[in-house]
Amino acid sequence: MNQKALIYIFTSLLVLMMSWEAQRSMSVAAANLVAIPDEAIRLRILANSDSPKDQWLKREIRDQVNMEITEWVTELESIDDARGVIRTQLDRIEEIVQLELTRIGITDSFTVEFDEVQFPTKLYGNTLYPAGLYEAILITIGEGKGENWWCVLFPPLCFIDFANGDAVEGDGAKEQSSENEDEVEVRFFVFDLFTKVKNIFV
Repeated sequence: MNQKALIYIFTSLLVLMMSWEAQRSMSVAAANLVAIPDEAIRLRILANSDSPKDQWLKREIRDQVNMEITEWVTELESIDDARGVIRTQLDRIEEIVQLELTRIGITDSFTVEFDEVQFPTKLYGNTLYPAGLYEAILITIGEGKGENWWCVLFPPLCFIDFANGDAVEGDGAKEQSSENEDEVEVRFFVFDLFTKVKNIFV
């Protein structure tokens, strides 16, 4: 067996793996640089409860409402314009929520408000958002005692799930689990490749 060649190949694979890890860490860090501006309008949805069914319903309503509102605010340049559009479209948001409840066959009551809404403290990446009153659309389903979800409607940042920051467990924990599985898969791949290369030189 050519041990020098084997050591060289193993070192090269190790460098490649470390480079992949560094790039992934840089991507995560870049994502965490996104910050909510002082003038922003949020969307917060409170589920009826933490049951899987109620949490699933919350996400269904979230998707439909977010998709609709994003179309309204994407081209807007000022928060005053965004406020005006949202105020005139509150009936439409109520209609969307009702349509989703009817489609799924659920008779829960709900409310839709656009006001100063109480938010809990949230740590997202390296940024701490203190608890307090923030301008937001608040959708409360049923008793509103379940886990909440929120994002920033204006400026449009709803591609970021601020609700699942580092302070709580939720879908973010699942994403972290998925990342860990990817790391394990890559490491097993490297080990398997190293074993095959070793057999060539044996």
